Amino acid sequence: NNCTCLRHSQSSLEKQELKKVNWNLQNGISSFSYWHQYTQREDFAVVVQPFFQNTLTPLNERGDTDLTFFSEDCFHFSDRGHAEMAIALWNNMESPYLYTLRNSRLLPDQAEEAPEVLYWAVPVAAGVGLVVGVIGTVVWRCRRGGRREDPPMNLRTVAL
Repeated sequence: NNCTCLRHSQSSLEKQELKKVNWNLQNGISSFSYWHQYTQREDFAVVVQPFFQNTLTPLNERGDTDLTFFSEDCFHFSDRGHAEMAIALWNNMESPYLYTLRNSRLLPDQAEEAPEVLYWAVPVAAGVGLVVGVIGTVVWRCRRGGRREDPPMNLRTVAL
C-alpha cells in the first residue's frame, strides 16, 4: 500500500489534522439531518448512523496503522474496510434508534480462523445428485412402462 499519510505515529500533526477534518465532516453530516426541509417531511428521513463517531484507525500486530483497511489513495476503503463498515452499519441498523453503537468495534481478522473447507465436496455432491436423479428417472420410467397397455386398435385409430 502506497498510503504514506497514515504511516506516521498516532500523534503526528498530519494525523491530528485528519482527525479534525473527519470530526468536522461527521458533525456537518449530523447537523444536515436536522434541517427544516427534512424534519418536516413524512415521506423522507435522514438518520445518521453514529457507528463511526468514536472509531479509531485500526492497528496491526506491530501497533502501526493497519493499511489493509484503506485503498491506495488513503481516502477510500479497501474491500476489507468496506466489509467491516458494512457489518458495523448493519448491526447498528438492527439496534433501536437511541441504543446504536458509537464505535464500529471492528471484528477480528477472520481469514486466519476460517475452518478447513472441503472445496471438492460441492461438485461431488452435485454429481452424485445428478446420477441418483438419472437412475431414479430411468427406474421409474421402466416400472411405469411395463404396466402401460397399448390401447386397442380399430380402423378409426391411426398409430404413429
